[in-house]
Amino acid sequence: MNMDSIDVLDLFLLFLFCSITSAIAIRVATYLVGIFRIVDRPGDGHKLHEANTPFVGGIGLLTVLLFTLLAFDPVEAETSSKWIVLGICATVLFVTGFIDDTIRLSYKFRFIVQGGVALVMVMNGDMIVHSLGHLFSGEFLQLPHWIAAVFTVIALIGGINAINMIDGMDGLSGSISLASLALMGVVAFQAGDQDNLLLICALSGGLSGFLYYNLRYASKRSARVFLGDNGSMLVGLVLCWLLIDLSQGPTPAMTPITATWLFAIPLLDTVSVMLRRMFLGKSPFMPDHLHLHHLFLKSGFFVTEIIVLIVILHVFFGLIGLLGLYFSVGENWMLLGFVLMFSSYLYLTLHPWRFISMVRFLRILLRTRLGRAPVASNGVFFGFFTANETEKMARIVNEELGANSNFSIRVFEQLSARRNFGKHFAITLNIWLAKDDYLSEDKLNQRISLLQLSLEEKQGILLRRLRARNRDSDLRDYSNGSPFGESRQVDRRSLGPQAVTFEVTMLGKNNNPFRTQQANDSNSYIERGKYSTHCSSCRV
Repeated sequence: MNMDSIDVLDLFLLFLFCSITSAIAIRVATYLVGIFRIVDRPGDGHKLHEANTPFVGGIGLLTVLLFTLLAFDPVEAETSSKWIVLGICATVLFVTGFIDDTIRLSYKFRFIVQGGVALVMVMNGDMIVHSLGHLFSGEFLQLPHWIAAVFTVIALIGGINAINMIDGMDGLSGSISLASLALMGVVAFQAGDQDNLLLICALSGGLSGFLYYNLRYASKRSARVFLGDNGSMLVGLVLCWLLIDLSQGPTPAMTPITATWLFAIPLLDTVSVMLRRMFLGKSPFMPDHLHLHHLFLKSGFFVTEIIVLIVILHVFFGLIGLLGLYFSVGENWMLLGFVLMFSSYLYLTLHPWRFISMVRFLRILLRTRLGRAPVASNGVFFGFFTANETEKMARIVNEELGANSNFSIRVFEQLSARRNFGKHFAITLNIWLAKDDYLSEDKLNQRISLLQLSLEEKQGILLRRLRARNRDSDLRDYSNGSPFGESRQVDRRSLGPQAVTFEVTMLGKNNNPFRTQQANDSNSYIERGKYSTHCSSCRV
């Protein structure tokens, strides 16, 4: 099919077709891998989901990508050979990722394959970063060929793994990738680059079909499909391909520094987290729970809220890049802005609990003042406090525990059948424990007792420990846990069952009109399946 006369309607129809095709391909793949039990199973410490989940998101993306490459003739004749290289490289990475998802390959082997794919793209696909633009005092920076080749290979490997590293929460990597594609679509449309615009629309449709299964919303509380290494590496490859192709060549559609702004969140998060690990004397490839989405999670946000916040932040950075491009802001100034942003981000990474401490209390203020706190089921949470009382308790607990403690504070609105009560809230405290804190039950109880005494004697705050019951015997109805429809059910890749959970109350205050005989039980209910206070089930 020739694209000389392609218009917006054609692009929309392609997007719609690829969305449906991707969704169908993923559905079929889900059925097939279910038969052979090729799924992502819970366990292994870092996998915190509770159910076997297929990692077939990449199948839908590969299907629409190969369809587009085979069904359309590029406008530029030299693009045909580049598309062949892209199709081969994407297939190789998909197969490698699928094998890795199934039998767990060594990261060294994955790097070898990624390096080989990058070399093929450089040598045969003409995907090479020759120019860095006018970054320093207006001087055009052109890299020698061998330096450009090495730089491109490193950049490609980093970009491929960046999407994989942020794939730590349902819907996150897919949503960020879709946002990046939308921003690049603006660039390609303005430049009249029909070939890349075609790829962008096709992959955007593929991601939309995948997100139908991966995102959470009111009627779907957990992901039914994961992207997997097969999908994350494929998406990373295509994003890098587009960024290079749009920013290089004799008439580039954008500057190289603009490309970094359009890929801001994956780039910032990956580089800063790896640097932090090296500063601490750890392997940069050692997984941890200090990515940006983990920081928001530990601040008390729900999964859907985190997705919305990070995507908004990513789009904001991308718009800065586009505004700088189209308003002819100096590339050196755009570089300076990016360096300052990266420095701030790195500081947060090196001092995560300062950021968490600030954000968690700000969130409490916004939820109580704006009335956006999720609703708690009566009998599950027992506090019944005004907004001022809730904010006071949150501030005291936040200050007492300090910025270096790993905890989150959550506020829930308490519904009342009596209108004259007005808005009242319950507050819970979740403290995530270090490994040394739960070596024994005695040590755990000692730590809890000291914390309870400290807050009671110094601040007049009571911490009532909540214990989890068996989920299978818990028949209570749990409401949605956020204004976006987020459930308080266990998160696939949440912080895991390593927290001690408390009800926060004021000394001598017992004004809850909902308190029942069942609520007075010492084994009170908490968020279903999310937390455990028994040491034998604790893990980092």
